[in-house]
Amino acid sequence: MTNSRQQRQITRPLFWIFILLLITAVSATFGAIFGAITALLAPVEPEIISKALNSYEILTSTAKRPDYRLTRPVNILVMGVDRVPEAKPNSLQNFNGRSDTILLIRVDPIDKSINLLSIPRDTQVELPGIGKTKISEANFQGGQALTREAIAKILNNPPIERYVRVSSGAFRELVELLGGVDVFVPQPMNYTDNAQRLNINLGQGWQTLNGEQADQFARFRNDGLGDIGRIQRQQSLIQAIWKRLSNAATLPRLPQIIRVMQKYVDTNLSFEEILTLGNFGLQLERENFKMVMLPGSSSSSEEDFRSYWIVDEIGRDRVMSQFFKLGNPDFIQQERRRSQSQTSRNTNNPNLPRNLKISIQNASSNPKAATRLAGKLLNQGFDRVSVTQDWPDKQRYSQIIVQRGDLTAAEILKQTLGGGKIEADSTGEISSDLTIRVGEDWANR
Repeated sequence: MTNSRQQRQITRPLFWIFILLLITAVSATFGAIFGAITALLAPVEPEIISKALNSYEILTSTAKRPDYRLTRPVNILVMGVDRVPEAKPNSLQNFNGRSDTILLIRVDPIDKSINLLSIPRDTQVELPGIGKTKISEANFQGGQALTREAIAKILNNPPIERYVRVSSGAFRELVELLGGVDVFVPQPMNYTDNAQRLNINLGQGWQTLNGEQADQFARFRNDGLGDIGRIQRQQSLIQAIWKRLSNAATLPRLPQIIRVMQKYVDTNLSFEEILTLGNFGLQLERENFKMVMLPGSSSSSEEDFRSYWIVDEIGRDRVMSQFFKLGNPDFIQQERRRSQSQTSRNTNNPNLPRNLKISIQNASSNPKAATRLAGKLLNQGFDRVSVTQDWPDKQRYSQIIVQRGDLTAAEILKQTLGGGKIEADSTGEISSDLTIRVGEDWANR
């Protein structure tokens, strides 16, 4: 794969083509999207247009199929990086800022899934020649190569073959081009920081946020949760953008969206890889898109008085096993032994560990629903159950939110409760293993 500037200019818009293909595949037709791509590339690169049109003809032909099939899983590191004030326009130096957002994405053709791991920017890491610092420093100190090396070390060395860096400003402009995004604001958000020219003023409830407001929603940190609260809101925004992009009414805007977004992206994905991933995205089901946050806890350093995110190694190993198929027989045996040693209080389901920390939020019209469910779980042998503050947005269906990535426990809990929709994201109560959000379907159980 070439590292030339010309190749980078070509692959930048192609990354966004892949993202839009992937997301709009839920409800849009491949032909309509490809038309938008062709409209974008027409004045830029005739050779690529020919490739695109030829690929489209093959993809839509029943007589022959392309070789653009994902044959094995691939991990892609995605970084949102701060602006570099002294960098020249259209220079790669624009992508050498500190990474404000860090995601590791696994695209897996075996189970037809996409899994997204959010890595807190305050995660503690050791960098060569620098020592202990935050993972957000890695891109600033050594670019994408050092970041990939550091992330791999944190996560027990999964292969990270491709990267994408997105410079600041992309998110706000994308939301504007989409005509806003629909987001539930769980609490009033009011915060002013004159140094950063930040003035946040968002009311509680469902709102259609414009680019500036969505940026405020993502950056708000005055909720006592700091960077972890930011990650929860980022995951909510990812879901909101997904829904907006999957709307057929968005299709006519795709050429403009891609044209504007290309200046914000640096990636080493090639044209053929983009088509391969895009072809895979056409078959993606919404329930096969899962998100999780790297398990850990906040801790202040006695050396430099900085706050770090300290990785929970057992939780990390579980996430890497369940979301990234990073095999670890010792970890699997350890989980099995833990489960067996902690299920003696209830023989009805010997597979579910009783030390799970379960938080219950009432999102129904019955004020006693959460307390009633908590009592049932306590009677079944769960001794780490708590009822937390009501969720202000009433839900029709109950949810089991996989806060710390334990998909296996969530599935077993669903069987134990006889229902509940599993939500594979980290938007529940921050200290829980699983969060149950009681909806109207369980209001009178």
